[in-house]
Amino acid sequence: MDAQAVLPRDVASDVWQDWTSLDWAGIHQTVRRLQTRIAKAIREGDWRGAKRLQKLLTRTTSAKALAVRRVTENQGRRTPGVDGETWSAPDSKWKAVQSLHTTGYKPKPLRRVHIPKANGEKRPLGIPTMKDRAMQALFLLALDPIAESTADENSYGFRPFRSTADAIVQCKNLLARGHSSKWVLEADIKGCFDNISHDWLLQHIPTDRKVLQRWLKAGVVEMGRLSPTEAGTPQGGIISPVLANMTLDGLESLLAERFKSRKHKVHMVRYADDFVVTGSSKELLEAQVKPVIEEFLAERGLWLSPTKTKITHISDGFDFLGWNVRWVRNGLQVKPSKKNRLAHYDKLRQQIHELRTAKQENVILSLNPIIRGWARYHIPVAVAATFKKMDHLLWGKLWAWAKRRHPSKGKRWIKKRYFRREGARDWVFAVDGMRLLRYSDFHFREHFKIKADANPYDPKWDAYFDECLTRLMMATLTGRKKLAWLWREQGGKCPVCGQPITKQTRWHVHHKVRRSDGGSDKLTNLQLLHPTCHRQIHSQPAGSPRRNGSPEAG
Repeated sequence: MDAQAVLPRDVASDVWQDWTSLDWAGIHQTVRRLQTRIAKAIREGDWRGAKRLQKLLTRTTSAKALAVRRVTENQGRRTPGVDGETWSAPDSKWKAVQSLHTTGYKPKPLRRVHIPKANGEKRPLGIPTMKDRAMQALFLLALDPIAESTADENSYGFRPFRSTADAIVQCKNLLARGHSSKWVLEADIKGCFDNISHDWLLQHIPTDRKVLQRWLKAGVVEMGRLSPTEAGTPQGGIISPVLANMTLDGLESLLAERFKSRKHKVHMVRYADDFVVTGSSKELLEAQVKPVIEEFLAERGLWLSPTKTKITHISDGFDFLGWNVRWVRNGLQVKPSKKNRLAHYDKLRQQIHELRTAKQENVILSLNPIIRGWARYHIPVAVAATFKKMDHLLWGKLWAWAKRRHPSKGKRWIKKRYFRREGARDWVFAVDGMRLLRYSDFHFREHFKIKADANPYDPKWDAYFDECLTRLMMATLTGRKKLAWLWREQGGKCPVCGQPITKQTRWHVHHKVRRSDGGSDKLTNLQLLHPTCHRQIHSQPAGSPRRNGSPEAG
């Protein structure tokens, strides 16, 4: 019964002949059912049963199709590995689904590239081939329910429905009261992804060890030269963030066990490999807490950076995830850090310099996403003063940009040409129906932290996660009334596959009746669909249920 209960649902794979015929609603149901059962087995301590279910999941056509869909829809879908292949056509995607099996599987080496970091240094990134990415995505479907069921409660990085905003709210919860801890250990793990012990991973990660070992030992190609990989999990692999999280999981519970007394005030907040630990005194953190952390990391081949790890009094403040946390006269203050502000301003400055000969509308189109993204990231903290200052700095760069274009014109002419008045606001950088966003257009919005023990693979939390998704999407769709109405009208789900439409999945607007056939842009003729579901509908013959966006298309 344990292994056979889901098999009839995947029998439909026998009639799937190509990528466009896949039944995504049934595929998601099959995978979700198995993932739920894996999580249940872990909660009940049945690790042997969980292992059997993992093996079953990775062998289903449904899971393989979802794995291929993920790697062909994410941001890196057009970036090839060492073999130069990408899967863009439906035929290549269907062949990829059929090729995902462990028999004879041997990963190819990673293609090494270097991407810039905020501090000016470069971060090595290993790019697997499309097939290796799909295999990692496949095994991640089976591993993630276990990772979520065993994760530290206050770990917020690379996990469903968790974000940096949750981490900073937890910091405020721990430090905002008068009797809260006043000392913080700022921990920095030196090269976490690059130094995790392969032996530890192979002994403790509950997945197919042979496949995991092949990924870890695949090697790296840089400048045409192959180098072996003796430690670490590559930054760029789909499964790498979960492996890193599972490597560090257990540290929070270890600290809670070692320092049970309330007088110690030892608490931990972690986002991926960045974490802070609170304590009642500097001596406690230095002499007792830090050695426990170092011992825990040493078992995994990791160590703290001696130069970047420090113990700070809350009145001096510390930076965490782009925010500065400091105790001031009126209480705890959290605002965008100086380092983060300068990095953002430098990005704006470079962008404006590159657009020094561009049209005004192109400048607006280029800068608005940068302003919107940075502002939305910071609105869970105190932002009014910071945003006012950023508006002033941005105005200065735009004024210099405008004067440079017309050195022989007067200031009044330049102002009239590029800046307008909107209501009570003057100096609005605008042109014919579009204007540049201001940071002050965005205001503080309280973030409701996710409940620590919420598990997306436990059915009892489904209603709670629906509420979380609704809040998140309504914030994402602020100012886009038509999209927000469609999202709510559809219950936040794609009518084709029945799965949630989120910021991560992205969406397309579909016309039930094509405009070329007389269809209008009225809301009653529109639907929000996942990109793959949208392409699948348009691949069907005109007049079919799927083509008309009918839920019967499933």
